[in-house]
Amino acid sequence: MLGNRRFHTKMKDIPLSEITLRKYEKPANLEKRELFRKICLSLGLLQLGDSRDIIVDILMILVEANKTKEKLSSDEINKRAADLRKKYSLPEKGLAESNIRRQLKRLRDFMIIDKSENKYFLIEHLQLKDIFEKNIEKFVIPPIIERIREYLSEVEKTAN
Repeated sequence: MLGNRRFHTKMKDIPLSEITLRKYEKPANLEKRELFRKICLSLGLLQLGDSRDIIVDILMILVEANKTKEKLSSDEINKRAADLRKKYSLPEKGLAESNIRRQLKRLRDFMIIDKSENKYFLIEHLQLKDIFEKNIEKFVIPPIIERIREYLSEVEKTAN
């Protein structure tokens, strides 16, 4: 029985949703890849000091493809990511097909990209700022804030 109780407690600690947001200096005179890196850091898609930053390249590629509403397979994304990393003289870390697919899943879970017929694209071919506003700012963040408020209200009940 004790084992079941521990399992039950651990299940309760699994978040229903989670988001990391970071604030950096205003974007000024940033080179394109550095701008995308700051976006990934700001949204919690990339951790500070993370050397495996292939998600930056993937997001850049999908935003660029979005200009012509192009949908890309994971193989096409992988090839473009390899070219991009060569262009910026970066190591080819993270280019394994399994890692590309994992990063694409993270972007899908974050509601930034969608998949249709094994091809990936920005959700509804919207601009990145519109996706953030529509899916993250208005859909993900409010329920998290509301739940935090519920916990804070419970604290007031226990204080009395």
